[in-house]
Amino acid sequence: ALGIHHLEGHLLAPLMENPAPAFPFIALLVSGGHTQLMRVTGVGQYELLGETLDDAAGEAFDKTAQLLGLGYPGGPQIGRLAEQGQAGRIKLPRPMLHSADLDFSFSGLKTAVMLQVKNRELDAQAKADVAAEFQAAIVDVLVAKAATAVERSGYARLVVAGGVGANRALRAKLSAAADRAGFEVFYPKP
Repeated sequence: ALGIHHLEGHLLAPLMENPAPAFPFIALLVSGGHTQLMRVTGVGQYELLGETLDDAAGEAFDKTAQLLGLGYPGGPQIGRLAEQGQAGRIKLPRPMLHSADLDFSFSGLKTAVMLQVKNRELDAQAKADVAAEFQAAIVDVLVAKAATAVERSGYARLVVAGGVGANRALRAKLSAAADRAGFEVFYPKP
């Protein structure tokens, strides 16, 4: 048996892929309990650049799924439902999107969803629209902060790790941002 630090396991999982990212890189660690941006210069050589101040992205997915009457884990449930909805039909905030730092905050987003659905009967389309807007809000913030971290570092690689990293909308938008800005993105297999 080998003792593995949970977060380090997420962080280094993409090194098992082919091709594997070379050091140094920026890592977006996004899971149920953590949302962090790290500068990674080698195994065991990590610098925290930004993190969530409250709910992690995955935690916000789980709580929003619960508000919409969906199952656990919330990320896959929201992702599937969002494909049937249209973002923008309701408006949700993009917390800390324009802050100068690389920190995150998703508890207010979860509260905004609660206020949208509280004391209302939502039909299937309305639930799908809420899911689509919620997912878009999370993805917008994660992509903007990750792209900023890569730009500030001068590195050419971003590694995405953790369960939320499997989100198809996040992967598509991060890949598009990478193409525009000229950096590579590495994901572990789901």
